[in-house]
Amino acid sequence: MSEDSRLGAGRYIDAARAPEATVTSTHELATADGATVSGVLRVVPGARTVVTLMHPRQDLTHHVLVPELLARGFAVWTQGTRSVNNDIALVHEQALLDAAAGQVFLREKGFEYVVSLGHSGGGTLFAFYHQQAALPAEERLARTPAGRPIDLPGAEMPLPDAAIFMAPHPGQGALLLRLIDPSVTDESDPLAADPDLNPFDPANGFAEPPHSSSYPSDFVTRYRVAQHDRIARLDAIARARVDEAADARRRYKHTADPADRRAALAPRVLSVYRTDADLRFTDLSLSPNERPYGSLFGRRPDLTNYGLVGFGRFATPDAWLSTWSGLSSNADFLLCAPAVTAPTLFVELTGDQACFPEDATMMVDALGSTDTTHVRVAGTHFGGPIRDGAPTGASLAAAEIGAWLETRCT
Repeated sequence: MSEDSRLGAGRYIDAARAPEATVTSTHELATADGATVSGVLRVVPGARTVVTLMHPRQDLTHHVLVPELLARGFAVWTQGTRSVNNDIALVHEQALLDAAAGQVFLREKGFEYVVSLGHSGGGTLFAFYHQQAALPAEERLARTPAGRPIDLPGAEMPLPDAAIFMAPHPGQGALLLRLIDPSVTDESDPLAADPDLNPFDPANGFAEPPHSSSYPSDFVTRYRVAQHDRIARLDAIARARVDEAADARRRYKHTADPADRRAALAPRVLSVYRTDADLRFTDLSLSPNERPYGSLFGRRPDLTNYGLVGFGRFATPDAWLSTWSGLSSNADFLLCAPAVTAPTLFVELTGDQACFPEDATMMVDALGSTDTTHVRVAGTHFGGPIRDGAPTGASLAAAEIGAWLETRCT
């Protein structure tokens, strides 16, 4: 099987080597609510600025930008959340407490400048962090979208000195609102489909890959409305399950019956089928840019949409409402961006499959910083090259990031 024929081809980018003088240390941190998170600090001689990379769901220890930033004289902190690589219970409000622990740690290390760098979903995570950290403690969120207590008001949340966003998508929930397949007619059946909404039916404009599809405008409109409706239905299921658990907790307080305790603890996980179906993956005339055919998960969305890998495929009701619901989540870039007032660099990738040109424009316009720089570099969402033989988007972005940091944080 050739490299290009694999369903997931294009997701992983080769990285450069870190400078030989790099000193690497690993650290475990305690969060304000008693969780333990870990991170890796890499320092090069003379580094006064540290760039912190986080993502709500992924381990960024070996992110492609790490050696690029080190080579330019910056320290790099890569940190996970408590839900790294297993986001079934990912609650974004808890992830903010995880991010806060890292920010406190870096201040204690004595760096002159601490800079947040959010790539992809890390962009909204850090926009959300900037928003909450900028608020007076008593005005921060005290409950998750599912109604569970969260002690953001009691947490120490240092504000970063600057913010960098690279290919940020609009948020896990806002992204899924575009990706979810609305033709699902039965949430318990991965194959059930309404033919009138099936994005992979030639009758609706689908073309055999890798030829671009051509969906009629009325189909696009109906499809997007139906996507919203499916998210609303899943929200209703999640809230009903949250209520079931809450009822069981209340009963247990009165009865002390182990059966009620078990009922309260039962996770009631949602299985969400077919979440890789943004029409723009297969119709390149929609939101045109330099992206290749296919999705973030591979070259054949008509197949990967039915597979195990995908956004929001399994989630507790709390995680669904906090992270994956575009109707309920607080982690939305456009909602949080006005509170990002630190000097900000926004790096748009011209072949992005998640942050489209109109998204980038709206995101930049929404930022609250009076010192905002918007640059475009050729590359795909994960930092790959726009075409064979071209420089990687990550290397081009690193050059822009390095030059910008030199003017702001030295």
